[in-house]
Amino acid sequence: MTSTRVSFMFPQQPTDPDAILEFGSLVQEIGAQRLWLGQSLRIESHPAIAYMAGAGCKISVGMSVGLTVLRNPYDAALQARSLARLLDRPVAVGYGAAFPSFVTSVRGEPYAKPAAMVGEYISIARRLANNEAVAHNGEHFTVNAQLPPMETPKVEIGAGVLRPVMARATGRHGDLAMTWLTPLNYIENVVMPAVAEGARGVQTPPRIVSMIHAGVERPKRNPMLLAQYGSMAHLQAPHYTDMLRKAGLDVDASDPISGARELVQAGVYVYGSPSHIAGEISKYHAIGVDEVVINPCSVGNMYGMQAVIEDLREIFAALAELRTPHAQKGDSDGSLPELADAAAAVPLG
Repeated sequence: MTSTRVSFMFPQQPTDPDAILEFGSLVQEIGAQRLWLGQSLRIESHPAIAYMAGAGCKISVGMSVGLTVLRNPYDAALQARSLARLLDRPVAVGYGAAFPSFVTSVRGEPYAKPAAMVGEYISIARRLANNEAVAHNGEHFTVNAQLPPMETPKVEIGAGVLRPVMARATGRHGDLAMTWLTPLNYIENVVMPAVAEGARGVQTPPRIVSMIHAGVERPKRNPMLLAQYGSMAHLQAPHYTDMLRKAGLDVDASDPISGARELVQAGVYVYGSPSHIAGEISKYHAIGVDEVVINPCSVGNMYGMQAVIEDLREIFAALAELRTPHAQKGDSDGSLPELADAAAAVPLG
């Protein structure tokens, strides 16, 4: 059966520890699958989630994407497993190599082989998080260790993917492959086959999690400006514009404003009525995306957190209207039934 999980992202790097609590409660209120955070360089994402757990908000969470340069894979496993225990709910984390300029600022030089490094990283972290002993002597990491055994809800470790080489590495080593700002045709024709190729003969292909930037159409809102406010840094990054060009968009890193227009015209930035956005989400599920994550950061950047909450409530209400007639009122599992006409806060590596 086609998965129809839908989640949403916390739309900022938190500075107020209480701000996340309202969004944690919103997950339960509107029936989202989980709350996702990006890598925060203000209040770091792991303690922000732990704060939410300590306040009594026990929900499934995810991170997209954690940056490999900030922690050893042993610590990545330790952090993810700790959150699963504190929340008593599943945790999913996608890691990425980040922009080369940021990596250089932290470690002195960029990664020579980002995909190979990320593949080793998530392989080690994934096994440690699931109580396995790891004896790994690779090109990028040497780890001979095991975390003290501890039972937790499911912990998934994967990576952000833009291009085939990273998709293959994630297919071989990860639990999930995460896309960001990625057109539907590119996910279906490039990312998913590469993930499956990497997994072949090794494991079942990791599930696909796709972040989609979205905003509800309202008076005085301009979708071109929204796309700029949510994606300007990515539209100036060569590895993102390369991916978008390969997907058929006319973008260039030197002209992010035109790039934002392309995102809107191609439907990569999803703008319209709540029912339109719900219909676009169903297209991702129809091609085999396991979980769609609504990224409302552009609305948050322009109009604030309450505007984000209003958008999310309306989008999830529209999603609920797409449920099959036999669905029971009050269902809140964050998923929608399969449709008969379904065909109709940080850079990734």
